[in-house]
Amino acid sequence: MKNKIKLYPFLIALGIGLVVVSCKTPAITPTKATAAVPESFGVASTDTTNMSTLPWKTFFKDPNLVALIDTALQNNQELKITLQEIEIAKNDIRVRKGALLPTVGVRAGAGVEKVGRYTSQGAGDATTEIMPGTEMPDPLTDFTLAAYANWEVDIWKKLRNAKKAAISRYLSTIEGKNFVTTNLITEVANSYYELLALDSQLEIIRQNIKLQNNALDIVKIQKQAARSTELAVQKFQAEVLSSQSMEFETLQKIKETENRINFLLGRYPQEIKRDSAAFLKLLPAEVKSGIPSQLLANRPDIKQAELELAAAKLDVKVARAEFYPTLGISASYGLQAFKTSYLFRTPESILYSLAGDIAAPLINRNAIKAEFASANSRQLQALYNYERTVLNAYLEVSTQLSNISNLDKSYALKSQQVDALNKSIDAANDLFKSARADYFEVLMTQRDALESKLELIDTKKAQLNAAIHVYRDLGGGWK
Repeated sequence: MKNKIKLYPFLIALGIGLVVVSCKTPAITPTKATAAVPESFGVASTDTTNMSTLPWKTFFKDPNLVALIDTALQNNQELKITLQEIEIAKNDIRVRKGALLPTVGVRAGAGVEKVGRYTSQGAGDATTEIMPGTEMPDPLTDFTLAAYANWEVDIWKKLRNAKKAAISRYLSTIEGKNFVTTNLITEVANSYYELLALDSQLEIIRQNIKLQNNALDIVKIQKQAARSTELAVQKFQAEVLSSQSMEFETLQKIKETENRINFLLGRYPQEIKRDSAAFLKLLPAEVKSGIPSQLLANRPDIKQAELELAAAKLDVKVARAEFYPTLGISASYGLQAFKTSYLFRTPESILYSLAGDIAAPLINRNAIKAEFASANSRQLQALYNYERTVLNAYLEVSTQLSNISNLDKSYALKSQQVDALNKSIDAANDLFKSARADYFEVLMTQRDALESKLELIDTKKAQLNAAIHVYRDLGGGWK
């Protein structure tokens, strides 16, 4: 007993030495996110009204589109995959929380041992009496039934920081799901308006084919009357065939767009319910961009990057704690005997133990240093990713606001162009009938009118999509 007491000062000194050695750890690289953004999106404004606060069912007015988006949010496979990532992150929190608690278990065992008689243990067992007249059995059996517990004391908050990092990553997966949601809504809406645009273009192409066929009939009559040539007939015929080919190309694009929407909705091909009759009369949503600082609170990808940065900082603290000594406590309590008949004879068969140990890396710490350096690098990566995400968010909104302004001006000019070319078609046909214009002028006028009408539809589609993109880029759609 005296010898054990004399050992305590040495154990205390050893523990202090381990702490001193372990405290020589590398410094954590300082990181400070610079999330400052400009005060405006290019035009000085203090209006904080932000369209991103609108729920998507309020933002979109078309009931057919609302129904499609609702189906996509229920069935889209990518969104379902993201939801499982949230569950995985949630389970990781449970794992980290469990590491803070003692590990408790029950152990039952049986064994047999035969040692040589001419050994110190064998000679001692041969002369040992368990009770009067009873020697130590040979071979020696062993039966154990005990409970045990092990616990790592979280002195340096290593386990608690690991749990906090897991919570941050869980929250980041939720923001990641929100980001997937708003992108899914945008993609469905973009594809829907593309489908409406293609329907309108198909209608214009078919109207143009009728117009070209009428012109072809006229030039054939003129040829019979010797007022035109075979060259004119073939030119008009070629133009009709070109438009008919364009019709089938547009039909294929319609099919591809329908299939893309069905894929986003997680279903096999079926008709997309829509109303394309008044596509050119659709008006984009009114844009209210608010102020740039609102992006930090509204954009899911910015909040996700911020949470990933917080988790990376905690990972560095966890890696740094690996340099420090660990304190472990273990205990056991139960029954042990060499015969089952003695196993429940107490207190003779009772076993118990309680031990604590301190351990710390002293010599080969290269692996710990490497992991700490990697954690520092991952922290810097998360910082740069956060700053890049904020910058990208601002530039996306700025680009789309400029795009909306330019598209409005472009659409007004293209509308005037279409009106002028529609009038020129009638004039060209009248002049051609009276032999005051040749067939080439008629062909070019029809071709220019067709192209301008198709471009007008594309511009309208771009206007609608630009408004949707601003809504997404401001952080709308996931609420």
